Amino acid sequence: MKHVFILRALLALYVFSVFIAAMPVAVQAATQKIAAVVNDEAISVSDLNKRLRLIMISSGLPNTKDIRAKLTPQVLSSLIEERLMVQEAIRMKQGIEKAEIDQGFAAIAQQNKKSPAQFRATLQNAGIDLSTMYAQIEAQVAWGKVVQARLRPKVIISERDIDAVIERLKRTQGSTEYLAAEIYLPFDNAEREGKALQLANRLVSEIRSGKASFFTLAQQFSKSAGSSSGGNLGWLPESQVDPDILKALKKTPKNKVTSPIRTPDGFHIMLLRDKRSISEGTMPSRDQINYNLGTQRLNKLQRRHLMDIKAASFIEIRV
Repeated sequence: MKHVFILRALLALYVFSVFIAAMPVAVQAATQKIAAVVNDEAISVSDLNKRLRLIMISSGLPNTKDIRAKLTPQVLSSLIEERLMVQEAIRMKQGIEKAEIDQGFAAIAQQNKKSPAQFRATLQNAGIDLSTMYAQIEAQVAWGKVVQARLRPKVIISERDIDAVIERLKRTQGSTEYLAAEIYLPFDNAEREGKALQLANRLVSEIRSGKASFFTLAQQFSKSAGSSSGGNLGWLPESQVDPDILKALKKTPKNKVTSPIRTPDGFHIMLLRDKRSISEGTMPSRDQINYNLGTQRLNKLQRRHLMDIKAASFIEIRV
């Protein structure tokens, strides 16, 4: 992979290569500034700048010094997490095939109503280095394999679980449910909370002004399970919505976004697509309830697992 840098601290001699991506961190530091070190790999400032460019062009965010400054911490955090995802897949011996990455690229091209060749040309014409998108897709493929192999088997939905949801929905007939999407920006300390809030405010501003689409920003920034589908959450009964989020949804017009909503572990930007009263006709099927419960539980598991991996890893930020 072009921008993966491997630390070889135990080698007596360093092997120089014309390909910078294969150079040891200690050697390549003299020729290319490092943004962060993740275990035995480095993320270069070049990697960071290429991802920033991809995000700003694909999301419609203006390329200004102020926006770059606000995006940088979140983008670097995403790059770090992606590197951890690939490392975990390798550790678990979950191979990542080029064909799988190509399929991911083709899916994104289809979302943009283009063939892979047309989409590739569009990106290149916009000055986007294709390697940064391929790296993002590789991380998603890698993490998907980790989730399926290690976490998915832990998610067991019983018939009793489904019955409990049905009974709860029956008791709430006549109440409101919301068709919503979200952008979720987590934080785990006070410094990151401040940066997450800055970014959340900027994203809301760009969405409301029409300069950027919610769908694209959710794909690039949201850390929730539905990020790849534009943050879609489906129909949410008000009894299952966080009280602070529910309060914001109740006063938000359809097809508008909320201001950033703080919960204990992150900020949520909600897009209200529609709302309706719960009735016998709107009750989800048992299969749909099973799917929704599984998705919710798997989302919590994978987020916790990634945070555990992050806590156990050596991460040094240098910018």
